[in-house]
Amino acid sequence: MFPAMSVVVIDPEIMGGEPVFAGTRVPIKTLTDYLEGGDSIDVFLDHFPSVSREQAIAFLEEARERRCAAAERVVAAE
Repeated sequence: MFPAMSVVVIDPEIMGGEPVFAGTRVPIKTLTDYLEGGDSIDVFLDHFPSVSREQAIAFLEEARERRCAAAERVVAAE
């Protein structure tokens, strides 16, 4: 689902296959939970120092691109 060079890893041996930031055991969902709860990326990074700012930003950019592409497909289908 994610490109080979993605910051996201999905491996059944790591956190039971839950998507995590590459090189960590920090679930992607943790970042989205923090942001949905009103916390900043800085707060998240302070709590999870094994995740780099670059990884967090790259994930958000990748998610935005996927969401925009999906929205364009819906509009094109109408």
